[in-house]
Amino acid sequence: MTTVITFGTFDVFHVGHLRILQRARSLGDQLIVGVSSDQLNFKKKGRNPVYSESERLEIIRAIGCVQDVFLEESLELKADYIKQFNANILVMGDDWQGKFDDLETICKVVYLERTPAISTTEVIEKIRY
Repeated sequence: MTTVITFGTFDVFHVGHLRILQRARSLGDQLIVGVSSDQLNFKKKGRNPVYSESERLEIIRAIGCVQDVFLEESLELKADYIKQFNANILVMGDDWQGKFDDLETICKVVYLERTPAISTTEVIEKIRY
């Protein structure tokens, strides 16, 4: 069985999120998703997410192509999460290109192209104005 793992904030869920999850799932038999904690999101992006970590976990858990969801507490623990879930493939958006190549020693690393012209930041900006 091939297990794929991916990570993200998944705040203000949009079609770009759905597409990357579907594409990640197509690479294996099951998809495990780490959802960034509120604290980790603030550390990465300098702002709190719109939706709480519990709401974001619930949203991702409800997506049909996702088999399991957990809370990601630290970027530095990716190797531990990969081992914990016996993942064979790590999938990340291409905005992270090259940043996780060191994990190739424990699993295959795939960077998928992001859906053009959509991002959570852009959605939030549209809502504000």
